[in-house]
Order: sequence, then structure tokens, then C-alpha cells
Amino acid sequence: MTTAPEDEVLHRTDGNVSWITLNRPAAMNALTWDQRERIIALLADASADPATRAVVITATGKGFCAGADLRGGAAGAERVAGDVARMIRLGAQRLITAVLDCEKPVVAAVNGTAAGIGAHLALACDLVIAAEPARFIEVFVRRGLVPDGGGAYLLPRLLGPQKAKELMFFGDAVPAAEAERLGLVNKVVPAEELEGAAREWAERLAQGPTRAIAMTKQLVNASLDGDRATALAAEATAQEINMTTADANEGVASFVERRTPKYLGR
Repeated sequence: MTTAPEDEVLHRTDGNVSWITLNRPAAMNALTWDQRERIIALLADASADPATRAVVITATGKGFCAGADLRGGAAGAERVAGDVARMIRLGAQRLITAVLDCEKPVVAAVNGTAAGIGAHLALACDLVIAAEPARFIEVFVRRGLVPDGGGAYLLPRLLGPQKAKELMFFGDAVPAAEAERLGLVNKVVPAEELEGAAREWAERLAQGPTRAIAMTKQLVNASLDGDRATALAAEATAQEINMTTADANEGVASFVERRTPKYLGR
């Protein structure tokens, strides 16, 4: 009996927070095509919905995501030049791009092992909270593969090139505490506190000036790829646009009136 995609990726909205939960614990949440497409769709929905002001990505069981589920491939099928590149562009890269481009802040609550594309899914998020048993593994080299799903883009930006190459060349597991020391993870908490820690941050984000946070995310991500002049021009333009929002007006007014701002995400 097959499992419906909506059962393999659970979704709920709690207040203004969209919770996306991988739910194939028996497979350590190895990612299927259907799961990937549902996550992409839910992230797009979060971007478009004014009532959604933050996103949490997490998983059930002992693993966050063990990578792509390779068992669904057509064994023995003839491969034509370009097939693999197309599959990666339309698959793993679309998933990582969906996280990076989501207009709402995305928090990863990493409950266990995050390997391969699973590690990249977590590291593409804006903030990463890991449970103490969590591990991050650049598993590709163990399979004789090149890192895909944005790995060679994400890791050097988080770690610098030398450390990124070390993780990718050897494929060693990085425990949560070490990942925090390296800067891959924002915070490590006991396993039983993971959901609460993710909820606390997500709710704080959901009470913030949503459009300003979205533009801040875009500016930071773009700054890693461009030059100083481009970054400064983008910053000025973003502030120009942001000053037309209700939340910016509320922020300035609350400062002048010496009161706590009440942001509406608009």
C-alpha cells in the first residue's frame, strides 16, 4: 500500500507559523519525489499567504533526512547525456532554491541525522536549531558522487572553502555540537526541547515586520554573490520599498511614542 504525499509530509498552521514535517521515519525521512514537490509547494504557499509569517521544517523519528531516496529510480534504464543534470536542476536544486527564495523566514529544527540533500535542506534554512543527537554528513563522497543540491554553493559560504572541502572530501559525520562551533548551526538543544525552541524562534519571527525580514533575507543571500556597489544599491532600494509598508510606519511611530511596536506583517 502506498502512502499519500500529504501523509509523508505533514503540514499544519499554528498561529502564523507554517510547520512542514517530513514523515517517513522508517526510512530516516529519505526524500522522495512526491515529498520534494510537496515541500516546494508548501514553501510557495507560505510566500504567497500574508497570514503565514514564518516556517519551520522538521521531521519525525530519529532522522531529519537521510538524503534522496534512490530506490525510486528506474534500474537499468538507458541514460542519455543531459538526463542527470536535468534531474538535479528540476529536483534537488529546485528544493534548495525554494527554501532560499521563500519570502518568509525558515527555521530548520533538525531532530537527527541530516545527510546529503537532507543536510543541504537544513543548511539552506535561515536559522538552524539542532537536537543534541543530530549529525550532518556530506555523504556524497562515500557513494562516489559530487555534492549536489547546492552543497558546493552553501558550504563555502557558511564555512569558507577549506573547511567545506574537508567535509566534502572525507564525508565524516559532524555532531551537532561541532556543527554549532563551526557555524553550521545557530543553537543546539536537548532532543526533548527541540520543538519548543523552534516554536519560540518561529513565533518571535511571526510577530516581527514580515516584509522587512523578507527583504533582509534577500539582501543577505544576494550579498554573498555580488560586489559592494551592487549590495549597497540593493540595500537602498529595499529600504525605499520597505518604508511604504504599514509595519515600517508602525516601527517608526512606536519609537517616537516610546511604546512596543505591534507588527501586522504588512
